[in-house]
Amino acid sequence: MAIGKELRKLSQEPLDGIKVLMNEEDITDVQAEIKGPDQTPFESGVFKVKLVLPSDYPHAPPKGYFRTSIFHPNISKAGEICVNTLKKDWSPSLGIGHVLQVVRCLLINPFPESALNEEAGKLFMEDYAEYSKKARMYTEVHARKKAEPSGGEDAADGEPVEKRQKPVDSKAAEKRKMEKKKSLKRL
Repeated sequence: MAIGKELRKLSQEPLDGIKVLMNEEDITDVQAEIKGPDQTPFESGVFKVKLVLPSDYPHAPPKGYFRTSIFHPNISKAGEICVNTLKKDWSPSLGIGHVLQVVRCLLINPFPESALNEEAGKLFMEDYAEYSKKARMYTEVHARKKAEPSGGEDAADGEPVEKRQKPVDSKAAEKRKMEKKKSLKRL
């Protein structure tokens, strides 16, 4: 089957910043990890992406979803991806590798004019510094990589934020942290 062949090739010869995760039992379950491109608000993160292949693929485009929360104009809060390659510009000759590259490029060059996340689109257009700050914060919280103790590969983690935070250096910061915990307990 052409899908299986393409996925095996992508897993053996990875594209820049994209790692395809093979599911030998269900080749239509296309999952990938996309490394946030350098010099973007996403550069410290690894984002999990899923492509859903329709029954008439490749004649119809796949649907793309971010499984990692991200603050981006063209990605909805539910993770849906809005990019022309997955809609009107689709061609059966493009393939899964091309789609994943386009999704990674979207992290470099968003199109706020066709925003699925209106807040991100508006901030991108009106106050890029604030947009970038919020996108970096989402990346830090949801897509940050951590080194495994065994010295293995870095991976996007799903630990609670409290366990991933850096040690507190000052007593004032520690006091603020304790006050925050107390106020959260009251809620």
